[in-house]
Amino acid sequence: MTAQHTMLDKLWDAHEIMRRDDGTSLLWVDRHLVHEGSHHAFARLRDRGLSVSEPSLTFGVVDHYAPTRGGVMAPDVRRMVEILGTNAVENGIHLFDLHDPEQGIVHVIGPELGLTLPGLLINCGDSHTSTHGAFGALAFGVGATDVAHILATQTIWQKKPRTMRITFDGILPPSVTAKDMALHWIAALGTGGARGHAIEYAGSAVETLTMEGRMTLCNLSIEGGARFGLIAPDTITFDYCKGRRFAPAGPDYDKAVRNWRSLPTDEGAEFDREVRFDAAAIAPTVTWGTSPEEALPITGTIPDPDDLGDRSAQARASLDYMALEVGTPLEQVAVDEVFIGSCTNGRIEDLRMAARVLAGRRARVPGLVSPGSAAVKRQAENEGLAQIFTEAGLEWAASGCSMCVGMNGDQVAPGKRCASSTNRNFRGRQGRGARTHLMSPAMVAAAALTGHLTDVRPLLEGRS
Repeated sequence: MTAQHTMLDKLWDAHEIMRRDDGTSLLWVDRHLVHEGSHHAFARLRDRGLSVSEPSLTFGVVDHYAPTRGGVMAPDVRRMVEILGTNAVENGIHLFDLHDPEQGIVHVIGPELGLTLPGLLINCGDSHTSTHGAFGALAFGVGATDVAHILATQTIWQKKPRTMRITFDGILPPSVTAKDMALHWIAALGTGGARGHAIEYAGSAVETLTMEGRMTLCNLSIEGGARFGLIAPDTITFDYCKGRRFAPAGPDYDKAVRNWRSLPTDEGAEFDREVRFDAAAIAPTVTWGTSPEEALPITGTIPDPDDLGDRSAQARASLDYMALEVGTPLEQVAVDEVFIGSCTNGRIEDLRMAARVLAGRRARVPGLVSPGSAAVKRQAENEGLAQIFTEAGLEWAASGCSMCVGMNGDQVAPGKRCASSTNRNFRGRQGRGARTHLMSPAMVAAAALTGHLTDVRPLLEGRS
């Protein structure tokens, strides 16, 4: 009888060159994405007299330090951008720099350009590389030492993680998004709930997600402790990839699709762990603390740490930092500003949904909207979304990591509270002393309109 394999098994086997006695595999890397923070790895190569092994498989992106609101770049920021440019030129690497019409956040432009494809192994010195797993790609972030190793050899040493399948059965309710799905499972299982595992997302609610939604779900996998996330490629995936700049074309595309169809997990294959959720039970969700696991439906109240068992000490510290009182309804938590953007929720679908909430309405608090790429920015402007944001009173900026990492002055002031579509809410993530509540872009738009955390569902009723 033929053994049944998971998608992870198939991807791992396809890239494994050799395996050491301790079980660590040497894997071939199909795409290597580097950004401004990769300068340490290039310096290591230079010190050893080495060159980039496969420059055609490495792509440079200016995103973390990309200024989104013009002005003069700070000297340290300019230096980081210039170093990446120098490293790219010296090593023959394709660079999407600040002035490139295809510039953007690395995990946004990779899929946009067709650099991200099913079956590939993709690495980047950024933890949210898990985003690309939405295509059925083996994608995970790596450290500086690994970046240098990949540059020099186009390979990486890795131990195969255990397998975990998270299944979302049923249909998502209206106005509930992939961001809510992710926060829901992380709140249920904790930030260590998937530690040591690769997650494969499955179920009818996942199958009906757009590629944008799938990318959001996989992007947040690491916030629950997973090594990375995966979603089986299907017709939705194939249609998205077709015609992209770096994707195969013509007969090569048809051949690629035939290969991609073999990637999904075989029926009957076993996982090390199985978890199921009822999609119909998921509501718009927001974080109340300083960890993605500290999240609740918007209809909830600030919990009592004494009721949280092993999480009680962390919860007390979170409530102290966030200046929240036990029993306060989440919808009564006032915000000072909002942010829409990031590699988690800065795609065109995210902006469209936020614009649906804001159209014809006026925000009560200021906010910043930073599209995930220059292409998304152009599309949003052509569709009239940018005008909706500005008429609502929000600032329309250029693409970059921006307020997600508190860069170039795109920060939340100390003690101020921000409703944010980003991926992390730990202390100081958006600026020293900043207080961050994570949620979907639609929920951020709702908070902008009311000045407090708000259930977006009533605001979307009757809006197509």
